[in-house]
Amino acid sequence: MIYSKQSSRSPEEVGKRLEEAAARHKFGVLHIHDLKKTLESKGIQLGSECMVYDVCNPDAATRALHTDMRVSTVLPCRISIFSKDGGCLISTVKPTSLFAATGLKGSEALAAEVERKVLEIIDESA
Repeated sequence: MIYSKQSSRSPEEVGKRLEEAAARHKFGVLHIHDLKKTLESKGIQLGSECMVYDVCNPDAATRALHTDMRVSTVLPCRISIFSKDGGCLISTVKPTSLFAATGLKGSEALAAEVERKVLEIIDESA
C-alpha cells in the first residue's frame, strides 16, 4: 500500500529532484506542504523535516474525473519527503491502493498507469 525509497540526499535536494522528475513525466507540483513549519507555527515541534508534495497529471486526472467525480476524493497524488537516518525517505500511498479503497469502478487501469509514473518519479528523485 505504501511505497518508500531511501535516499542519502538531503530532503531539499530530493525535493528539487522530485520537481524535475515530475515535470519530465508531465506531472505538475500543485502545492508543497511544509509540515514542520506548519506545526511549529502552532507551537508543536516536529523535529525533522517533512515536506508533502501534491502532484498531478492533468490528463490522467481529467480522464478519471470524467469516469466518476468521486475520484476527486483521492486526487492529487501525494509524495512525502522526510528526514531519516542522515538522509531522507520518499513515500507515497500507491494510487492503485487509494483507488481501490474508494470502491469505485472504471479507472483501475488508469490508476495503475499513474502509479507506474509516480513510482518512477520517486525512484528518479532518490
